[in-house]
Amino acid sequence: MPADSGIAEAASVLRAGGLVAFPTETVYGLGANALDAEAAARIFAAKARPSFDPLISHLADAADLPGLVGEVPPAVAALVERFWPGPLTLIVDRPAAIPPIVTSGLDTMAVRVPDEPSARALIAAAGVPVAAPSANRFGQLSPTRAEHVVAGLGDAVDVVLDGGPTRCGIESTIVDARGERPVVLRLGALPVEALVEAVGPVEVRPGSSGQPVAPGTLAAHYAPRTPLRLATAEPAPGDGRRGFLAFRERPADGGWAAVEVLSPDGDLTLAAARLFDALHRLDAAAVTEIVAEPVPEVGVGRAINDRLRRAAATWH
Repeated sequence: MPADSGIAEAASVLRAGGLVAFPTETVYGLGANALDAEAAARIFAAKARPSFDPLISHLADAADLPGLVGEVPPAVAALVERFWPGPLTLIVDRPAAIPPIVTSGLDTMAVRVPDEPSARALIAAAGVPVAAPSANRFGQLSPTRAEHVVAGLGDAVDVVLDGGPTRCGIESTIVDARGERPVVLRLGALPVEALVEAVGPVEVRPGSSGQPVAPGTLAAHYAPRTPLRLATAEPAPGDGRRGFLAFRERPADGGWAAVEVLSPDGDLTLAAARLFDALHRLDAAAVTEIVAEPVPEVGVGRAINDRLRRAAATWH
């Protein structure tokens, strides 16, 4: 149902322990009442998500954070003031009200306020924090349109709110600012440069080979069903069966079964917004392999390349 007119019904579903897929500025989330362990368990079941991968809890307003977690560390508060609402997830100590299933047993919690009016309206109407990972099967491409959610999860979701394509197109940046220096645990829609400008030097430490300390940090993740390979050099000519994901220009050789161009003007923000949508289309094109061209490793380009590397790692 439309995101603007379906909020009251969707909020009722959340309060009753159901699952609601809803748009944020990053990707579509699969939401449940974060205070309800059984509701959170439905997220893991619907996504076939392993229980060791924690969820992000979403709030309607930054002012709701102290009421949930108590005293907020000064460095965390500074980032909240600067970047919320927005595509920044912060790590805080898990409050007693949040059941351990939401944090996969960790004593920390990932939390953010989305910069999407309908998402905040939904959370406010529900009256509870909403745990919401991306609304897709675990490890697969994140959804940036309502139809991606329906195709991937079907009737495992009680309500899907359709707010059109998401603005950022990739997930939030995750930062742990509780120590002496902020640590970026997942690259995302908020560029590292913006964090450095706001708070000074940060440490970038994305990726996990064991128990994740933050959502979306496993080494193999965000993958299409079609094998994906990063083009580290000029790719071999197309054979009429493979697909190509280009940054700015279509490959000179025309022998590709399908081609998607992220941004002819070289706009990395636009490229990020189009990334998962383009990969969904290539995945549906019945190609034998997707060859992906990396983008410049600056700004949000770091997060785009991060997603492509994790997708490729699933297949290699």
